[in-house]
Amino acid sequence: MTCLVAGSGISGIGAAKLLLKKGAAVIVYDSNEKLNREDILRKLGGDTRTEVVLGELPQAVINCTDLMVLSPGIAIDAPFVSRVREQGVPIWGEVELAYVCGAGRVAAITGTNGKTTTTALTGEIFKAYYGSTFVVGNIGISYTSVALDMTEQSVTAAEISSFQLESIHTFHPVVSAILNITPDHLNRHYTMENYTAVKLSVTKNQTPDDYCVLNYEDERLRAAASGIRAQICYFSSRRRLENGAYYEDGVMYYAENGIPERILAVDEMNLVGMHNVENVLAAVLITRHMGVPMEVIRRVIHTFRAVEHRIEYVATKNGVMYYNDSKGTNTDASIQAVKAMSRPTYLIAGGYDKGSDYGDWIAVFGTTIKKLVLLGATKDKIAAAARKQGFTEIVMTDSLQDAVAFCAKEAKAGEAVLLSPACASWDMFKSYEERGKLFKEYVNAL
Repeated sequence: MTCLVAGSGISGIGAAKLLLKKGAAVIVYDSNEKLNREDILRKLGGDTRTEVVLGELPQAVINCTDLMVLSPGIAIDAPFVSRVREQGVPIWGEVELAYVCGAGRVAAITGTNGKTTTTALTGEIFKAYYGSTFVVGNIGISYTSVALDMTEQSVTAAEISSFQLESIHTFHPVVSAILNITPDHLNRHYTMENYTAVKLSVTKNQTPDDYCVLNYEDERLRAAASGIRAQICYFSSRRRLENGAYYEDGVMYYAENGIPERILAVDEMNLVGMHNVENVLAAVLITRHMGVPMEVIRRVIHTFRAVEHRIEYVATKNGVMYYNDSKGTNTDASIQAVKAMSRPTYLIAGGYDKGSDYGDWIAVFGTTIKKLVLLGATKDKIAAAARKQGFTEIVMTDSLQDAVAFCAKEAKAGEAVLLSPACASWDMFKSYEERGKLFKEYVNAL
């Protein structure tokens, strides 16, 4: 069997290695002809059953392909993908490949924001109770890299992006969770209807024996619930629920048949912000429906700390607190970060343009944001949107290092500096992780 793996990044290399272990011949294809073929082969261990094709995809390669595995960074409607599809070749994503080759029960977490924190917390709760636990997917650990280590007793917490959901077929989580749906990646999915449908597809293979965790306060999800076959479990940060998980007067509860059980008070955990309350409520429902006792769940939540790059406290320099929210790659995520700030804040933002509208984000600045420090491809677009809403405390910079230096010079003791770009990182950085790590380096060097 000959498998064509499209993409030579983390996902592509993980998929290629898994296919080689399963005995397939592998062709790794990347449209970037400037890549080094030998470097890619080296990542694959020099297996003689591997070819690397760069640049234009030859028809001869398509003709000999039995299966194509698509990396999530490649659009399902890319021209070369259409050519492969027209040839009748099955197209799987890396999540589909990993699921088919893996084993055990899977909890799949998706949504526009909160996926990484919820998945990390879910994984920690699983680890505290189950022996064989995996935390995979968009969180940074390739699902394919560990699929063959899984057994029927394994439990997996998988962070699944909309890009990854485009190419699933049989992927079947026992518990799915859709945390929220707000505008994002519309340059890829084109419309909110398409984007919403892709997110909801995480439930498409679920049955009435499975569970789907939804945010009751998300109108799109409430409207879609009737079309989901799995049992619906709601969480809410605004109202009491007869069944589900909810927040009320500083305390989180889990309720069954109208009888609430106290989980813990918000000030008993290390996470900050109402968005994190929602993430915790979702993780409670996911893990309870995967069989974890409440006392284990409660203990892990109490000690859990924020994931890297998500409103992550970095340091206090000259009385100024610095926070890294590089994972705030869209306006809704950055809104949550702004709301979490409790002191006058210098906000560093801007980056790759995903076609976002910045109005709702700027509207929450209020008296919290003292200055908006901009960089990247979107800085002029964001500045124009801010001025349109009457916010004029804007500073333009050429680099992240310049932005940090400006904030360090201007911010006074008792104030904060927040990196929360509201944009992807790809205009200036390889990833939001690289952007966040550099921010922390610059801060720690002050």
